[in-house]
Amino acid sequence: MQDWNNIILLTLDALRADHLSAYSYHRETSPVLSEFADKGISFTSAYSASSHTREAVPSLLTGCPPANAVDSNYCLAPNTDTLATRLSDKGFTTAAFHSNPFLSRAYGFDRGFDTFDDDFYLGRHRIIALLQRAMDKLRNRHYARAEEINNRALAWIDSLEAKTPFFLWNHYMDTHGPYEPPAEYRSLYRDNVPSNRNAQRLYQRAIDDPDSITSDDRQQLIDLYDSEIQYTDAQIGAFLDALRERNLLDDSLIILTADHGDAFGEHGYYEHPRYLHTELIHVPLFVYHSGVSSSTIQVPVSTVDIAATVMSAVGDEPFCPLGQDLLTIAATPSNFEDRIVYSSARQEGDDSHLRRLSARSTAETWFSTYNHAQAEVLDNDHNSTNLLKEYIDQYIPSNNIVSTEDPNISDSIEDRLAALGYK
Repeated sequence: MQDWNNIILLTLDALRADHLSAYSYHRETSPVLSEFADKGISFTSAYSASSHTREAVPSLLTGCPPANAVDSNYCLAPNTDTLATRLSDKGFTTAAFHSNPFLSRAYGFDRGFDTFDDDFYLGRHRIIALLQRAMDKLRNRHYARAEEINNRALAWIDSLEAKTPFFLWNHYMDTHGPYEPPAEYRSLYRDNVPSNRNAQRLYQRAIDDPDSITSDDRQQLIDLYDSEIQYTDAQIGAFLDALRERNLLDDSLIILTADHGDAFGEHGYYEHPRYLHTELIHVPLFVYHSGVSSSTIQVPVSTVDIAATVMSAVGDEPFCPLGQDLLTIAATPSNFEDRIVYSSARQEGDDSHLRRLSARSTAETWFSTYNHAQAEVLDNDHNSTNLLKEYIDQYIPSNNIVSTEDPNISDSIEDRLAALGYK
């Protein structure tokens, strides 16, 4: 019988595992997460289902591979269950707090949530929406800080009646570019810190013209990124402390991960374009509950396993046979030593019929490309045809799932997408 009452999912945007001291990074960027990992289960070989938010988070919330989780407009695929819909059916009160434009209600991500705060005023009073847009432009604000996400989530928790079982999802944007750490964190790793405006210009230049980035430019980006990690780590600590003060920490199953990583020129690009290199796919993954034995697990796991873990915890069937219960893997890792996990990323524009694929075992990584239009596997790496063909046959439809409607993209969403380097 379960000895917890709540489920809390904490996701960080664009946080690569190898920049955490919890994963032996040379800087002490994540003391809170290191302690959190030591008290729970730390998965050292966790990989995201995709390299970009629009497919990574849908897979994380549904437990389905990217090609099944979203439609051709990157809205949640129709008639697809999510953690929120399933847990609502189980009697959980559900809430989400974030400010990523691609995860807004415009793309259907409010499905199943009783409370859904995406930091936009979509569907609310038009005057308020216009005022928010004007203020955001004036402040150069393009996401809600971790502290603000914490405050909103805690206010919601405090509004619930005692002992109400809840599912809470907080998604933190601070580690996503442009890297603009708060004032008290800006000078952690360098003295000549650029202004936020200049940091934003540098980030955009790294995306648009990576060959122009000097070694000092690159180090500057890394220094700012690491500072953002340390800020977010401290805010995660503040949130966990607040749960402890409310006697909720040990009454909750807590899962923490990232949607994908970020690149710093390792393969000739910055940010997180639609490749599947380790820098973009290797993510942190920790599971905590007071009743779970501390352990470090090295067998490959995937972010699609999160939904399977939660479903198993509430006695329900997994969304997709691809996912496995992380607690079972941690209890019997030897049974999963031969496991292979998969990632994929649909390409954009004229190449939207192409999907990059990767498969990872403990010892090897394979890459390939699948052509939806021709239903054929291209440029196989390591003679992986049979390995990837089985995955393709089961989890990739012959064509992208066609959208039934276009997302309602407001000017506010467009502005923030541009500020985040997406436009």
